[in-house]
Amino acid sequence: MAKTKIADLIIPELFAPYVINQTKELSAIINSGIAQSNPLLDSLIEKGGKTVNMPFMKPLTGSDEVLSDSEALVPEKISAGKDIAPVLIRGKAWSSNELAGSLAGSDPMTSAGEQIAKWWNIQEQKILISILTGIFGEALKDSHSVDISGKTGAAANITAGSVLDAKQLLGDAASDLKAIAMHSAVFTTLQKQDLIEYIPNSQGVVDFPAYLGYKIIIDDALAPVNGIYCTYLFADGVFGRGDGAPDSLTPVEMHRDALSSDDILISRRALCLHPLGVSWTNPVITSATPTNTDLANKNNWQKVTEDKAIGIAMLKHKI
Repeated sequence: MAKTKIADLIIPELFAPYVINQTKELSAIINSGIAQSNPLLDSLIEKGGKTVNMPFMKPLTGSDEVLSDSEALVPEKISAGKDIAPVLIRGKAWSSNELAGSLAGSDPMTSAGEQIAKWWNIQEQKILISILTGIFGEALKDSHSVDISGKTGAAANITAGSVLDAKQLLGDAASDLKAIAMHSAVFTTLQKQDLIEYIPNSQGVVDFPAYLGYKIIIDDALAPVNGIYCTYLFADGVFGRGDGAPDSLTPVEMHRDALSSDDILISRRALCLHPLGVSWTNPVITSATPTNTDLANKNNWQKVTEDKAIGIAMLKHKI
């Protein structure tokens, strides 16, 4: 019986955009609203380079003045800042032996695409958590986090009050916070306390459970360290997300290993997932483009805007 080849089933120019779009549809990060696709980031990534510069206008300063027929208004300077985001170049290859079962379906291209999109979705969530580790290591440690984990007994455990204390770090900008990310064990603890709500959206579907009105994102990659958990509050769009295909990058490629008689499917991406207001500054990295370990390095991040403009807060706690 003739062996089906991946090249006979997958059309690269159709497959690459399909995987990217499927990844967006499947992503809890995107669907929760905390990361929003940015066409500008897409275009900047396509131009190539290891970083993208995102200028922004700083808040206007000064007080109003009383108008006078003898004195002119005194203009204040309009200042600009610069946020720098790293471009992440990643890839993975699979042999047809691993994909053989899924490729046996009636629409093998769709089947393979869905599997790869789910895989990339998991990688994006790992990237996000690595970035959170990095930015809360130093840049946001004092201004955006509450740590109750060192308290005695039940005082170290997550409560509605402690979550609200973390929320209050943003002051009157705390109303921008819309989602909360936690480990499944934290979610279960809150369930036992009967504190989880299931509120349907405008279509009558419960897409996310809620806690204190915040949409819940459950991810076991937020694993505890020595029994201490990190739970995060997010504003909508606090992460910018971009996808692009620089000329030097081949998004999808099929390779034939004649010696082993295997077909290999290769998926590559250039993407950006960036916390707005915290810049990738003077980084020390271990490879051509940042690894997750590099993203988790606190020394690679610097706060570049005012605290209230960065819609993230963290609570360190036990359960």
